[in-house]
Amino acid sequence: MHILDMVGNTPLVELTYFSKAFHDITIFAKAEFVNPSGSVKDRAAKAMLLDGIEKGLLTKEKTIIDATSGNTGIAYAMFGAALGYKVTLYMPANTNLERKRMIGYLGATIIETDPLQSSDGAFLAVQEAVKADPEQYFYPDQYNNPANSGAHYRTTGAEIWEQTGHCVTHFVSGMGTSGTFSGTSRRLKDERASIKTIAVQPSSPFHGIEGTKHMDSTIKPGIFDESLQDAIIPVETERAYEITRNLALKEGVFAGISSGANVAAALKVAETAPEGSTIVTILCDSGSRYISDHFWEPPAEDGMFNWTI
Repeated sequence: MHILDMVGNTPLVELTYFSKAFHDITIFAKAEFVNPSGSVKDRAAKAMLLDGIEKGLLTKEKTIIDATSGNTGIAYAMFGAALGYKVTLYMPANTNLERKRMIGYLGATIIETDPLQSSDGAFLAVQEAVKADPEQYFYPDQYNNPANSGAHYRTTGAEIWEQTGHCVTHFVSGMGTSGTFSGTSRRLKDERASIKTIAVQPSSPFHGIEGTKHMDSTIKPGIFDESLQDAIIPVETERAYEITRNLALKEGVFAGISSGANVAAALKVAETAPEGSTIVTILCDSGSRYISDHFWEPPAEDGMFNWTI
């Protein structure tokens, strides 16, 4: 088996602690952190690179280049190492240490951009680099590449449909490139038009939910399909942190901040969902990528981890 073959077919985990607060409503989460590089972005990165190879755009003489907030970059670096391609990644300078180290250990080059410009700054900088020397690079452009959302249409959405026994009623997902939300939502609505697809985004342009976009204040990805949003749920950073901690403490699921935001939004959906609903959300990556982040620090005076929802 090649490492490419390990992508996808991730487990659907029932969040029993969170679900028990609601009568006859079940909340499931797709455990995307079991992908080989540890995040949902393996799906899109694999699809975009294979599409480039198939079209003759990605050759051994070219360097894979793109902007990333971390997870897609780690996936590019992993696949680049496995397939024998050089990888250069533009990312905000304030991207956390764990992500930078993983990318470096996989042999990719990091070029840091202005942290005040967030992912938009990295996106604009990589476009300038490609424009200056287009023959040197293969630029997947994850924000505008239909192979990104297409991967989720073919795999993530199809898997959720089958794993729930065709019973999913609500799909809840945050958005960075929007590939996971757009592709999965489109597939689920093609399976059953009545499925509600709910977008999650930070409650403010200035937030700490890494890997997600506040769409109204940023450059919107070309693959973002707003027509798929049946509702938008804003999540505050502190609420995302709180739920991320409780995923670890109450469910035994060690996931990242965007996963906490997704579950927080799923809980909001559950408050008004009809009895018998099956709500599915995404656990985007592992909490091991955020070990150095301050939000893990216990707020209690005695130092005990005792958060509750």
